[in-house]
Amino acid sequence: MTENVWPVVELRQYTLRPGTRDVLIELFERELIETQEAVGMRIVAQFRDEDDPDRFVWVRAFPDMDARGAALTAFYVDGAAWRAHAPAARATMVDTDNALLLQPASAASGFVLPDARPGVRATDLPESRALATIYYLDSPREEFIEFFDNRVRPVLAATGAPPIACYVTDPTPNTFAALPVRRASVFVWFALFDNAARRAEHFDQLDASQVWGTEVRHELAKRISGPIERLRLAPTARSLLR
Repeated sequence: MTENVWPVVELRQYTLRPGTRDVLIELFERELIETQEAVGMRIVAQFRDEDDPDRFVWVRAFPDMDARGAALTAFYVDGAAWRAHAPAARATMVDTDNALLLQPASAASGFVLPDARPGVRATDLPESRALATIYYLDSPREEFIEFFDNRVRPVLAATGAPPIACYVTDPTPNTFAALPVRRASVFVWFALFDNAARRAEHFDQLDASQVWGTEVRHELAKRISGPIERLRLAPTARSLLR
């Protein structure tokens, strides 16, 4: 298992043309994982958004911001793989600008990843499910991190969703301007579940939690600037995070 050697993370949500998501995933998993990793990035996860059949969500990571700029240049500008497959990939895409540039909320809050992923011929889909939750902050970042660790995290753990990773907006200037990133101030946490039923149980338990309902939820609302964004995600066959 590898921990925190990839501290710069992109959370990318792509809106696709109707009916093309599986086309993009097949292309991505056959041609665009190893070729990105070969130039210095790590493809952390690929997901189907279970609430939007035309959304592909994925996560990639880098050792640092300078390495990010170099790796993206090597892949998108100089790389043969993207040159060959960009037309087919772009034919599925409507919008690719919904991207957040993130860093770990603390030294120990980054993804812990397995060292190997399923092979290029893998087609079996894992039963596991993920949840990515995005809070748009209306309070100082360090204050929110302390609040989350002290008040929110215990409730999540008690209701079956202990966070496996927590990130905040990375304020560093974008080192690859050809790919825009959103500059909202966010806190993002991720959880994994054995299956969809376990994730549904978490939501049921959260709704029934007296601590959540009478205290923590209201305290959270005072610290964020808008609705909570929850992404219910199904890992693809070759997702490293699963």
